Parts: sequence; structure tokens; C-alpha cells
Amino acid sequence: MNDRKPMQLRLPADLKDWIKAQAEKNGSSQNSEVIRAVRDRMARTEERATT
Repeated sequence: MNDRKPMQLRLPADLKDWIKAQAEKNGSSQNSEVIRAVRDRMARTEERATT
């Protein structure tokens, strides 16, 4: 994926801690966890739009 663009993101401490914990639990990066969460939300939103 060469189309990645950096994005600065300010998060509340509790959300940052949750993302860090999820990354450690899943053996992935915090970036991957954010992407996973956003894609999950995107899929649910698109699913609702088609029903």
C-alpha cells in the first residue's frame, strides 16, 4: 500500500490505553488496531445503509 498518508490523531488517555492493550493482546501495532476499529465501523455503517 503506497497510498498511505500520515495523520496526526489526538486521543483521550483512556482510548489510547485501550488501543495499546488491544495491540498487545493481538500481537499487532497500535496503528493496526486503529485501522481494524475504523474498518469494522465502516463495514457496519455500510451494512446498515444497504438494509
